[in-house]
Amino acid sequence: MTVLIDQNSKIIIQGFTGKIGSFHAQEMIDYGTNIVGGVTPGKGGTTHLERPVFNTVKEAVENTGADSSILFVPPQFAADSAMEAADAGIKVCVAITDGIPSHDMIKVKRYMKRYPKSSKMTLVGPNCSGIISPGKCLLGIMPGHIYKEGEVGVIGRSGTLGYESAQQMKNLGIGISTSVGIGGDPINGSSFKDILELFEEDEKTKVVLMIGEIGGPQEAEAAYFAKENMSKPIISYIAGLTAPKGRKMGHAGAIVTAYGEAASEKVEILQEAGVTVAKNPSVIGETVKEVLSKI
Repeated sequence: MTVLIDQNSKIIIQGFTGKIGSFHAQEMIDYGTNIVGGVTPGKGGTTHLERPVFNTVKEAVENTGADSSILFVPPQFAADSAMEAADAGIKVCVAITDGIPSHDMIKVKRYMKRYPKSSKMTLVGPNCSGIISPGKCLLGIMPGHIYKEGEVGVIGRSGTLGYESAQQMKNLGIGISTSVGIGGDPINGSSFKDILELFEEDEKTKVVLMIGEIGGPQEAEAAYFAKENMSKPIISYIAGLTAPKGRKMGHAGAIVTAYGEAASEKVEILQEAGVTVAKNPSVIGETVKEVLSKI
């Protein structure tokens, strides 16, 4: 099994005909993802990459039965695109876009509260690498060839550390059920806790790897949730152990302002919750292997 996406997902691309959308659409198609069409306002009725183009997400859903989408839309239009996807009945939406203003994301989060949980869209991102269920579906920008199918669920704020972990595990013969890049922004659609809940319910996922970094309370919240609700072992790596407190580092969300937001504090909280913490990025794969050997 997988979480969020699988080989049966029907995917549309918002921003389909643009340079970035076209490039990654082709990558996803080559991987075997079921891309059923795309959306570019003003280009409805045409075709692109041998798929139909629609003016709106609603038209795309009505004509293709799409249930998932991915945004390759400029920051100033991305919030509207996410809300349009929610209104059209999309179940899973990945926002790749970097640089979406925080107040726009607050608007999106509030907007989505109008929907009951049973019909609420799952938003992943923004500023993320997307989702991949190896061998089944790629809804993102990650290099598919480094992911091996298996039993480890991966959640990460950093795309590149996610890639590094996937390659290390593949080299050790360890596969991934689904990898979810939740993004590095301070306000995002899905948190570590949200995805941990999905992996807890997934029968195929045996352990979960959580890749965090400094800034924000998400890792600490995930630790408290895991201690009370997770039956599966969790491995974590937290980037930024040498970062000085109060200084912004890289991602928009990577700024430490309170207890539980520095890397060392997050490591302490995770370990107290029973999470196995990798000492540095070069041993993430080995740490996962060690935990798997004890199951």
